[in-house]
Amino acid sequence: MANESPFLIFKVECPVCKTINEFEQIKVGAYVEGGRDTDFCPREIQWRFPKYQAYNPLVFFTATCSNCFYTREFASKYREWKTDTAFRTYQLKTLKARHLEQLSVADSIVRKLGEAIDVSRYPNESAILKIHLAIFDALQAEHPSHLDVGRFYLRIAWVLRTMDGGSDPNLAVLSGLVRDIDGKSARLESAIAESQQCLDALVESVKVQFGASNLSTELQSQMFAYRDRHDQHLGNLNQNIAKTRDTHTEFRTLMNEYRDAVLGVRSNQGQPTFGEHASLSDFLLKLQPHWSGIASSEHEALEQSIRYYKQAFAGGREIDAGNQQIQASYLIAELSRRIGDYDGAKQYFTITIKAGQEFIYQNRQDQSRTQLARKILELAIEQGRANLQAAKA
Repeated sequence: MANESPFLIFKVECPVCKTINEFEQIKVGAYVEGGRDTDFCPREIQWRFPKYQAYNPLVFFTATCSNCFYTREFASKYREWKTDTAFRTYQLKTLKARHLEQLSVADSIVRKLGEAIDVSRYPNESAILKIHLAIFDALQAEHPSHLDVGRFYLRIAWVLRTMDGGSDPNLAVLSGLVRDIDGKSARLESAIAESQQCLDALVESVKVQFGASNLSTELQSQMFAYRDRHDQHLGNLNQNIAKTRDTHTEFRTLMNEYRDAVLGVRSNQGQPTFGEHASLSDFLLKLQPHWSGIASSEHEALEQSIRYYKQAFAGGREIDAGNQQIQASYLIAELSRRIGDYDGAKQYFTITIKAGQEFIYQNRQDQSRTQLARKILELAIEQGRANLQAAKA
């Protein structure tokens, strides 16, 4: 249990510089989600491992080379890139040359983003930097996937949203650790109670032993010579358990005071600093002159996501007909609504509803195939109404 980890570790050779990196991938079941927002952003994350409570799981969404900062979504396709003939034949040469060209420039965007990554001190900020690098590298391909880039920007928006929710990441770590202590303390309390029950049973057995009346007088005389010593030791055990129980109660009181004093406070200092910068947003704003792809706020990340989702949707080659197409048009609509583009949102909500209804009707005999489409259709109708109300306000 002490060595249990929420991660699987994979060694992957960087396709750009050949460095062997160890990357972490979250195990299934390492955390649970508490519902999802209307753009599918998890509303709440609860880790089974309290020390990671301050970590958004998207910290591990991408893998960044420790040497050259080449970054890519960490999925099986990247782990097995050496067997990906299409990637090695048609993409690697170009992206490698372009990435190394950037790396050779001292103040390049690759260096500025990569050198600022510090997962141990700034996990969620680093997640945003890493996803930016993944976007930059994805765009170096001859024919970049606009769908992937749109997905990546949406995830930047998600991380920024959770960071802007007012929760102090330091308090999140402490809160997780305190929950871990509470759990172990509760198990200790149960163990103390079980020890008392075991001692009571032992005392009763000893009483029975010395209370036996059908034994010879000689044997009883030999036994009684030990009775007082048994009673003394059992009494000492009882006192020790009682003292342990009292000490544990004092510890629980101390933990309650600690929780109120440390976790009961709220920061009134606004955004946390990021290294030598006033905030992560301040750092990102300074990078925008170097690359227009930098998103320094949730709003900017959503704008970029819409832009690339629209390109993928219009192209027709990246998005499969059916569920994926319906989901993409819904996301364009919902993200447009969130940034206040109500006319654009109305257009794509209408497209989503029409396409969803047609798909569900055409596949009405296959409930499993239309399950996602039905969910998205319900969301599109509901958010479409919210969009109309907002447009009229």
